[in-house]
Amino acid sequence: MSGGVDSSAAAHLLCDAGHEVIGVFMRHGEESSEVCRTDAPQLPVVQRAGHKQGCCTASDAADARRVADRLGIAFYALNLQRDFRRIVDYFVDDYTRGRTPNPCVQCNNWIKFGRLFDYADGVEADFVATGHYAQLAADPDGGVPHLLRGIDSSKDQSYVLYGIRRDRLRRMLLPVGGYTKKRIRELAGEIGLSVADKKDSQEICFVTSGHHSDFVRARRGQDAPSTAGAFVDMEGEVVGQHSGYEAFTVGQRKGLGIALGEPHFVVRIEPETRNVVLGPRPALLRRGLVADDANWLIEPPAVGQTISCSVQIRYNSPPKPARMTIEDASASSFRVEFEQPEEGVAPGQAAVVYDGPRVLGGGWIDCSIS
Repeated sequence: MSGGVDSSAAAHLLCDAGHEVIGVFMRHGEESSEVCRTDAPQLPVVQRAGHKQGCCTASDAADARRVADRLGIAFYALNLQRDFRRIVDYFVDDYTRGRTPNPCVQCNNWIKFGRLFDYADGVEADFVATGHYAQLAADPDGGVPHLLRGIDSSKDQSYVLYGIRRDRLRRMLLPVGGYTKKRIRELAGEIGLSVADKKDSQEICFVTSGHHSDFVRARRGQDAPSTAGAFVDMEGEVVGQHSGYEAFTVGQRKGLGIALGEPHFVVRIEPETRNVVLGPRPALLRRGLVADDANWLIEPPAVGQTISCSVQIRYNSPPKPARMTIEDASASSFRVEFEQPEEGVAPGQAAVVYDGPRVLGGGWIDCSIS
């Protein structure tokens, strides 16, 4: 329970369905001056002046506690800061490598549907549930449930769930996936939840202020090698200077701080030269990509086998028709060829493979195919 409307409504729906519900809030930010005690009558999370933290602030913890009290369910705050450092390190390392990380995917993989299963086992819980907008459907042959898109296409979050271990689908519940966001807010209001109109978090939860590049530089420290370099055009001519390539991602247009007379986009980031390559929009088009470190929610196709599918390469982009081919015997690498060239194929982002609404699996984009 993050203190937002989605997880709060999810808890209500679970209670309504007859489950014994335990609310869990994840603390994974900076250490507070007061230790969390799960046996305290009020949640003792202290927010220091000027401190904010996306979806996991002290006020969010208080909101979650109030919802739990309103629903009459048990509520615990877990300190997962040590586990979360792994996500922060991954975030910083990927930007330093000239990639564009997705910490929300890794949080689901490692913590929400990783460490929380350990906690669930510890309290003998049957399921782990969240407020993600995605659905689970029974397999007609009695196998592992299918992970599907949520019915609200504008809020669908199946993309960030592709990396969950397949065997854990049997113990997952996604109560809000069959509702629209509008209906979830209405439902929360009807039962008197104080978070019914609370705004959605739009921030990276551990980037507490400023731009993500400021966070990366601070985390790397003053003695780290410089990432400052040059903007270059498609011919390699220097057209400007930048203070660090970690501030940019493939497909970016805004915030370049350079005027070239016509719109230019980040086409490529070269950490070895520290160059950020700019070009016109057509220069972003790619025929395909290669992804690695794949996770499959189906029995993966055999090496060399090609299947027709759709592939989504960003959280906010729609899936596009494509053909996917497994590249190695372990099915950890795959190649995607789009039916039509696509823009903004960014190394470090997830490429998620769908069959209609069903998530088949996915992997991390290693490189694009021109």
